[in-house]
Amino acid sequence: MKMNFSAKTIGYTVASVLLLLYFVGVYWSLDVKAINVQQEVATAATADNVAPVIGYTTTTTLIKVAESILDKPGGYISNDALPPGIFLDNMPAWEFGVLEMVRDMALVLRKDFSRSQSQSLENDHIKKAQPKFNIDHKSWAMPSAESEYRKAIDSLYKYRNALVGISKAKNDHAQFYARADNLTAYLDEIQKRLGSYSQKLSASVGKEKINTDLAGDSDARQSSFQGSHSQLRTSWWQLDDVFYESRGAAWALLHFLKAIEIDFDSVLKNKNATISLQQIIRELEASQQTLWSPMVLNGDGFGILANHSLVMANYISRANAALIDLNELLRKG
Repeated sequence: MKMNFSAKTIGYTVASVLLLLYFVGVYWSLDVKAINVQQEVATAATADNVAPVIGYTTTTTLIKVAESILDKPGGYISNDALPPGIFLDNMPAWEFGVLEMVRDMALVLRKDFSRSQSQSLENDHIKKAQPKFNIDHKSWAMPSAESEYRKAIDSLYKYRNALVGISKAKNDHAQFYARADNLTAYLDEIQKRLGSYSQKLSASVGKEKINTDLAGDSDARQSSFQGSHSQLRTSWWQLDDVFYESRGAAWALLHFLKAIEIDFDSVLKNKNATISLQQIIRELEASQQTLWSPMVLNGDGFGILANHSLVMANYISRANAALIDLNELLRKG
């Protein structure tokens, strides 16, 4: 049977496919809903028929945040090799920002939260989970990024089961130590992360940076010479990527700090630091306000157009400054 396709038919078909891919791409790029930390913990505890112990909330939040990049509309997009995912860049940047914070939390969970002192043994479940989050986030071959992240999440579930004593493995025990020194170790990790995001966001308008790398130490040296001043400016092509990566990191950190507020409640109250943590949470919540513009605007300073990168940099810088104060309070308060 001979079939004839006119140029008009082919054109309509191609236009329909492109339009469908466009709307699918828009849907996949919508903001991911915030996680209700307390509700997720209550639901998980009810399903497991257990009472949440110290560390249950933080572990559950880490699990749910990690699952969010896999189970959101469109699934994990960063390593897509087919349309529309291959044409999207904002959501992959957001995923990477979330992933960076997941990696930081998993690392501190392995090194500090699950261990009491420097000479203590590390938990086997966390030991397996943490490296799997470090696979190349764009890997689509065997093993794919998604499969490794799923394995990491499965190990976190096993760690959580061991925390509450419902592990199926014999003699499988786990601990979570809510100590001030452990919490400061986590804050040390994320301070530099937020500082980096703040610098990259601020460079959207270009700025001259004074070299302070060796400030405060007269004997300090570095591997290669750098001038006293440098000009920083984010490429126009990278503006939206930096913005959404920072937004994703702030989204993930917001949930982790809400969990920490619960698990480290006694530590924070003892240091009179609860209000300080809540202020950081408010700054991060402000960074998640709806972006009404169809694109990330990049106005110059006090110009007519808004500069979304500078607004985001403001929230992240204020959150980071408050984090530094909180860290000092935990150490000396």
